Amino acid sequence: MNGRIKELPKETRPYEKCEAHGPGVLTDSELLAVILRTGTRGENSISLADRILQKADSSSHKGLAGLLHLSLREFKDVPGIGRVKAIQLKCIGELSRRIATQAVRPSLSMDRPDSIACFYMERLRHEDQEHLYCMMLDIRAHFLGEAMISRGTANATLITPREIFIEALKMRAMGIVLVHNHPSGDPSPSLSDRDITRRVYEAGRLVGIELLDHIIIGDQRYYSFKEENSLPTAKEQ
Repeated sequence: MNGRIKELPKETRPYEKCEAHGPGVLTDSELLAVILRTGTRGENSISLADRILQKADSSSHKGLAGLLHLSLREFKDVPGIGRVKAIQLKCIGELSRRIATQAVRPSLSMDRPDSIACFYMERLRHEDQEHLYCMMLDIRAHFLGEAMISRGTANATLITPREIFIEALKMRAMGIVLVHNHPSGDPSPSLSDRDITRRVYEAGRLVGIELLDHIIIGDQRYYSFKEENSLPTAKEQ
């Protein structure tokens, strides 16, 4: 689609369509075109948006979700996308993650693995590396805060109980929940996942901080050691 947006019939222009009917009627390309604002010489912003989405389709996720997997360099490889537009696109992706996380924050329940998984899902399921978070709770299981313990490779997060309990002791936590993601999208626990769960549980008994769950985030799926009765405490009962 060539030519300027202003040369299109008024009813097909993204701004006018949004103003008249709301953003829900816009296509993915039109939504992206509104963010981009301008295209390139001889090409309007809708056409440029189409090419960006084609680039995103080459990632591990299709469509708009693929934008979260493109680096600044990959955005700038698209003709017509310079430094400023590339940064804008990366920031839009981060903004969407934060909005999704904040939207589920009021319903976060620390005694429900599905609630915790929902809280972290959009933040972690698009990551290309493993991230491990420690959620810290008081004696009444109220959420005190979280700490990112490590950011690993595409295959494994290298951690020890020491890093986890340094953070937990800082917040005077009485219980913790570990949360990490599997970039493959499959949340099934590995042998190393089971090993670190056991080690953290055992260390927690020594310092008086209970490991309440370990949740693995996949792509719209999760695994909870608590739900699956795989925590060391469940085996002892």
